[in-house]
Amino acid sequence: MNENTKNRFAILCAIGVFAFLLAACGSRQAPTPTMMMDHSAGHMMIHPTPPTEYASKVNPLAGKAEAVSEGAALFQANCASCHGAEGRGDGPAGTSLDPKPVNLAAVQEDLSDAYLFWRISEGGATSPFNSLMPSWKSLLDEQQIWQVITFLRTLK
Repeated sequence: MNENTKNRFAILCAIGVFAFLLAACGSRQAPTPTMMMDHSAGHMMIHPTPPTEYASKVNPLAGKAEAVSEGAALFQANCASCHGAEGRGDGPAGTSLDPKPVNLAAVQEDLSDAYLFWRISEGGATSPFNSLMPSWKSLLDEQQIWQVITFLRTLK
């Protein structure tokens, strides 16, 4: 693990502990992060609570076969180059990225519809993500983002 990766890991852990302590002290303003290991990248990831405008979103297309097939096509066209054809974070364009693309197949069950919609819509250019994932909300409409999420739910 190089020095930058160690520093990032330490900072992310500190942020997680700080958010936990704020929540434990009764602060209602700090998001409650979910920390999980991204086994494909070998580091802890913090998944903060989505902002208010995304927090109550629920997939209206959940489980619909047509949405799965449409979402699969959208994923292959827009996401697979970085996340890999099966969402394992192993796409050819993702090999040179730092941080590496997330193994969506490994974490999608732990992430809410609201989180996935927020993350796909807004991308990763902001903290705590600081990734090169683009914002898709100007390229995909709401239904297409839900289709992608519906497909993601089928990944194992």
